[in-house]
Amino acid sequence: MSIEEIVAGYHAAMLHKSADELADLYAVDALHEFPFGGLAPYKGREEIRAGYHAMWDPAPMRVREVRRVALHRTEDPEVVVVEQNVLVEVGEHQITVPGLLIIRVGNGEIIHTRDYMDTSAITQVRAAAG
Repeated sequence: MSIEEIVAGYHAAMLHKSADELADLYAVDALHEFPFGGLAPYKGREEIRAGYHAMWDPAPMRVREVRRVALHRTEDPEVVVVEQNVLVEVGEHQITVPGLLIIRVGNGEIIHTRDYMDTSAITQVRAAAG
């Protein structure tokens, strides 16, 4: 898969809240980190799958839209930086969660992601979920 296809697949998985779609983009021994989220990293495709199932399945939020603000290519052809805004609906509340992904791709799969989310927006989502 190309980087463009991987980013599109990543955003589709977010829109569908599908841990399986997301995990299937990752290499077996991939790493997914949350530097600002206060969450432990997920190590390996199956831990990524299980972690996102645990995070997304019970969540009352609905992802209405994932807006890619920009995709920045780096000097390393395996690494891209994705700026995004995720429009989340919780009950009657609509909250925009800005984020930044640094994704390393190898052999058509994600091998490492650093997932930076706006923690104040995440706090708003959690508060709205009550």
